[in-house]
Amino acid sequence: MSFRVGFGFDVHRLIKGRPLILGGVNIEYDYGLLGHSDADCLTHAICDALIGALGIGDIGEMFPDSDPKYKDIKSLFFLQRIREIIDEAGFEVGNIDATIVMQKPKLKPYKEAMASNIAKALRIDKGIVNIKATTTELLGFEGRGEGVSAYAVAMLRGKNERIW
Repeated sequence: MSFRVGFGFDVHRLIKGRPLILGGVNIEYDYGLLGHSDADCLTHAICDALIGALGIGDIGEMFPDSDPKYKDIKSLFFLQRIREIIDEAGFEVGNIDATIVMQKPKLKPYKEAMASNIAKALRIDKGIVNIKATTTELLGFEGRGEGVSAYAVAMLRGKNERIW
């Protein structure tokens, strides 16, 4: 059986005047994430995990912030494009597990919508997308409310292969 595992990480600074978007969900908060695209660090971490599983570089190489066509673009577009590449390579997503690290706001009310958005963009079952959120107990840049980080692991398997 062919299996591939990838790991992704992303971080963005929190600033006033931008929306806070995580997993394609607009979250009510006074601060948003600074970035060239919509700065959705959860989606970016998942993109990097999938790209890493394919062994084809990273999100910055595929969708560079120096390219004006990606200015303010929704990061779910990146997932849609990566899904096409996964399909062309003869793989399918086995599962995704991701963690968002930020002190506030609480993300529990948004996690299901995030998983739904990610699953829809990748055309996979929502049941194989797991989103977690945690704080740092006021430690570090996340704990001070300066930024948000996200981690993700993704497993790809050859099409038509099952592990269960």
